[in-house]
Amino acid sequence: MNLDLCEGNVIHDDVIERVREKMPDETPVYEVSELFKVFGDSTRSRIICALRIEEMCVCDLAALLNMTQSAISHQLRILRTSRLVKCRKQGRVVYYSLDDDHIGEIFALAFTHIMEEREG
Repeated sequence: MNLDLCEGNVIHDDVIERVREKMPDETPVYEVSELFKVFGDSTRSRIICALRIEEMCVCDLAALLNMTQSAISHQLRILRTSRLVKCRKQGRVVYYSLDDDHIGEIFALAFTHIMEEREG
């Protein structure tokens, strides 16, 4: 039995109309899709995980993730452009942190989902 196909060719107009009324416009759906593309890179995800714990500079992130500062800076640029991280300068050091609590919450929910036992 293929669960991905309807066995009958019945269209539930009432269901379609209720969902259509509640569906968001295309623009925010596109933006959410783009956000998940940014999350889709494991290096950026590791940076976000680290910054959920504590504000860090490029040097510290590079040492933690065993990567070059240049590679970390490139990923941070993408994260900043996507409004996922912010920076502040203290003297000659630039510190990075998550842009807001929502970013940490998204990651916490994702980890909850990944770690939960599958019923089946």
